[in-house]
Amino acid sequence: MSADLKDYTIIKEGEAEILMRKNEVFYNPSQVDNRDMSIAVLRTFISKRKQEHEALLLKKTKAATKASEKDSSELAGEEAADESLMNDEKANGECEVPEEVSQDEPEEVSWDEPCSISKESLKTPEGKGRRELKPARVLEALAASGLRSLRYAREIEGIGQVVAVDNDKVSVEACKRNIKFNGSVACSKVEPNLADARVFMLTHPKEFDVVDLDPYGAPSVFLDSAVQSVVDGGMLMCTATDMAVLCGSSGEVCYSKYGSYPSRGKYCHEMALRILLACIESHANRYKRYIVPVLSVKMNFYVRVFVRIYTSASAMKNTPLKLSYVYQCTGCDSFHLQAIGRTIPKNNSVRYLPGFGPAVHQECSDCGKKFNMGGPIWSAPIHDQEWVTSILADVTSMKDRYPAYVRISAVLTTISEELPDVPLFVSLHNLCATLKCTSPSAVMFRSAVINAGYRISGTHVNPLGLKSDAPMDVIWDIMRCWVKNHPVKAQPPDQPGSVILAKEPVLQANFARAVSSLSKAQAKKVTRFLPNPERHWGPKLRAGRQITSKHISLLGPQAINETVNHEDEEPAAKRQKAEEPSSNL
Repeated sequence: MSADLKDYTIIKEGEAEILMRKNEVFYNPSQVDNRDMSIAVLRTFISKRKQEHEALLLKKTKAATKASEKDSSELAGEEAADESLMNDEKANGECEVPEEVSQDEPEEVSWDEPCSISKESLKTPEGKGRRELKPARVLEALAASGLRSLRYAREIEGIGQVVAVDNDKVSVEACKRNIKFNGSVACSKVEPNLADARVFMLTHPKEFDVVDLDPYGAPSVFLDSAVQSVVDGGMLMCTATDMAVLCGSSGEVCYSKYGSYPSRGKYCHEMALRILLACIESHANRYKRYIVPVLSVKMNFYVRVFVRIYTSASAMKNTPLKLSYVYQCTGCDSFHLQAIGRTIPKNNSVRYLPGFGPAVHQECSDCGKKFNMGGPIWSAPIHDQEWVTSILADVTSMKDRYPAYVRISAVLTTISEELPDVPLFVSLHNLCATLKCTSPSAVMFRSAVINAGYRISGTHVNPLGLKSDAPMDVIWDIMRCWVKNHPVKAQPPDQPGSVILAKEPVLQANFARAVSSLSKAQAKKVTRFLPNPERHWGPKLRAGRQITSKHISLLGPQAINETVNHEDEEPAAKRQKAEEPSSNL
């Protein structure tokens, strides 16, 4: 192995090391954020899984105790009734059996029996329920070099086995080489497999506690088999890097892949998250399963969601309540959501009905333009704030073990302050661009919304985005009041901004600074949005593709020059080898 190391570059990330050749197997250094975030979520998942298991055991023990006490009391009651009946018979002279024959011993035995039964009944369920929680099994469906699997195995306690699957022979050989290079721990926990990930997941239903999907492009073709491979209460971690499709550049392609039509707005990256969640939910519903998102992030050039999957035919009926269509105005930034379903109480049950519509008129009530329709998207919360708090606390306490600590802690801090029940957001700069006015500071705008009686927060997706439960007419009233104090030049009357400003505000905005206008992170001056650590920090070429000058925007001029020089050296070496035999002759 030492002789072969000269041919490879050793890449260290976290506690794992891999051997790499030039573009032989796909590796992207910018995905360190992705892997660090996944490790943080996995650590929390294993901790929560253990807590849930202990809670379930406690519940079963209490249920068994109650059942045994009930049985023992019933048996005791029956024995007491029998004894009183025998005493009555003796008193009336109906029983001719001598006193010596009616011994007390059987009575004592019968009284002792319920106690012995209760002890055994307590022990038996406890013995069955006390089954130890097995270490978590993880499936990395698209392993490539195996770096992610190696990091899971080496860095996370409570991982029993990591199965690394890839359908490329070169990748599987590289994965085997890297497993061996990482020592005994990796060899005992990581298992490489040459197989089609879809077939592998379909042939291993409900076998893995965690399934990790991180494909090059869209994950849609893997979702149907992935939701079947996760155990009940397990976790599916899924990445999508086809952001151009998800953000609306090719709406028809997005619909064919994900079953949703994207809207083109400043919130497009959050909508991408919600489209992916709706797609996963759709696949899960086909097998009487449903999802519960714990964390959904947009980072760098991709989106990644972490969802738990459960099986319940009754809970699955709530899916239409979590999905909505989006109406986006073509003239201004107004958008409206329309839920697909609703419920009404009926006696002691719930009746499921289609949602009321339409949510909007054909023309926008603010600027008079038409609406574009998008969706359906996931309109329920995309984060579990309890999980986010736990993950952030874990990351902070183990900052030395996360190479991308600064970046993932910044994202988690921003997510922890988001309004969880408000889908999508508005951009303050876009609102001002529509009205052709100067922009108020974010603090002033936040204060106006809070003073009007509504909630507002930032979003991790866009540093200029603002999430609020205030309706769009309130947002525009605040902007009208701002323009009154900061007049704008006259615009053509048919422009959306002119139509909006022509209306008098119903709400009189108060721009006095509110106490909660700054988030805790902003007040403490915690960094929330960081620049890329280096140039060309983004997607890379698919493994095996020839690098040419047209890839300069992805890889940078240095990488292109190195490749071109390397290619020029190879023919010269081949020519020299070809000339050597002829010179000997």
